[in-house]
This record gives sequence, C-alpha cells and structure tokens, in this order.
Amino acid sequence: MNPELSAILESLIFTAESALSTDRLCELLDEFDRDEIKSALSELVDYHQGRGGGFDLVEVAGGWQFRTRPVFHRFITRHIKTRAFKFSQSALETLAIIAYRQPVTRAEVEHLRGVDCGGVLKTLLEKHLVRILGKKDIPGRPLIYGTSKEFLEIFGLKDLKSLPTLREIQALDEQPSYERQEELQLEPEKSLPVESQLSL
Repeated sequence: MNPELSAILESLIFTAESALSTDRLCELLDEFDRDEIKSALSELVDYHQGRGGGFDLVEVAGGWQFRTRPVFHRFITRHIKTRAFKFSQSALETLAIIAYRQPVTRAEVEHLRGVDCGGVLKTLLEKHLVRILGKKDIPGRPLIYGTSKEFLEIFGLKDLKSLPTLREIQALDEQPSYERQEELQLEPEKSLPVESQLSL
C-alpha cells in the first residue's frame, strides 16, 4: 500500500459533496498510475471494513464515498435530525417504473400505472431522484425520464444493475415452507374411576 496515495484518496473522497468516480480520481491524480489508484482504493475498502470502525468506503452511484455503517443508524439519527424522504405509494410506484423501464416517457408511466402521473413526476424531479434524459424521437417529441445519481446514492446502489430482480422482490412475499409433520398419536383416553372404585 502506498501510504501517501491512500491518504490523498481518503482526503479527496472525504471532502467531496457526492461520490467520486475512479475516472475523476484519476483525472485529479494524474501523477499516479490508474492501476495504482484502483489498487489503493481496493486496499482502502479492505482496511476500513477490517478495522470495524463507524464508517466504510463503499462504491455507490458509480463512485466512491464514505458511508456510516447501517448498524449505527439509530444512534446517528439521535444526533442528526434530517428530514427523511417519505414516499407516497404513488411516488414509489412511479419511481420503480422509471428505475426499471428507463428511458421512459410520462405516457408510458401513466399507461403502466393507469393514472395521471404529472404531479408525482414533478415531485420526483424536484427531489432530484429523477432527471430528464432528453426527448423521444416520435411525434410530439415527449420528454424521456430516468433515475439520477442521487437516486443511486439514496438507495445505496452501486449502479442500476444493483437493483433487485423481480425474482428477488417476489421472494420477499413468499411464505416460508415448512415440512408437514405427522400428527402424533395420543394414548386412548382412560376412563375416570367412578366413586365406588375409589378407596377411602
């Protein structure tokens, strides 16, 4: 491990407002070889995981970021009173359709949901979870939408390939299957003694 390079990488990633990609780190550190930077990043990941501290170096949203460990979330929320994202059912459905079907138009989202999505789309755009990718090359040139880098950061995804598959989602709803156990045979009921049989 190159201690100087590791320290530089840590300081750059620590001070960045959002995840820094490997390409961006290589641009910033042109005095170091790309393979050397990739190797140092890999060693830093192992180092932070191995030390068992309060945060790890993780690859998220196509870049590198320090993140607190989920196990300490309840303690962190005592200190930081940030407003958590609260999603309505319609916002979650719309976001899921965009995430899995992107690039997608508003009409395509509304066709899948069966209701108007204008207000929900506007909210998702304002929260920077969705972005406009351009215009579709069809009559009317409707806008096409996709998820943003912030979407990946909020949901802790390395990239869109990290989204759970339909099979993984369905597995969450499945009831666990237990082996059927044979009914135990109980002893035949013994008749209770009548009063005349009781010894006094």
